[in-house]
Amino acid sequence: MKNKKQEVRIEQEQYLELQRCFSELLKQCTGVKFKINPEAWYDNQEIMQLLFISKRTAQHYRDSKLISFSQVGNKIYYKGENIIALLEGNFIKNKF
Repeated sequence: MKNKKQEVRIEQEQYLELQRCFSELLKQCTGVKFKINPEAWYDNQEIMQLLFISKRTAQHYRDSKLISFSQVGNKIYYKGENIIALLEGNFIKNKF
């Protein structure tokens, strides 16, 4: 299968809107660590969104004692500093 280059033309207004959307997306995806307040508490849904993990993976982290948590009724809460510790404790430094 050959890669064919195709030219796509859009209006300047559409281009600027697309560029604005990409900039906003980049802001949301950059620096997850800095979005986590060490003093704040996060529920299970928030940690799943912050770390891009499933409910089952969050459960595995708790069961494996990879992250500390508090449970009030059926709600699970994680302290920001524990989320940061999980990330930093599993950081793999590039050899280069």
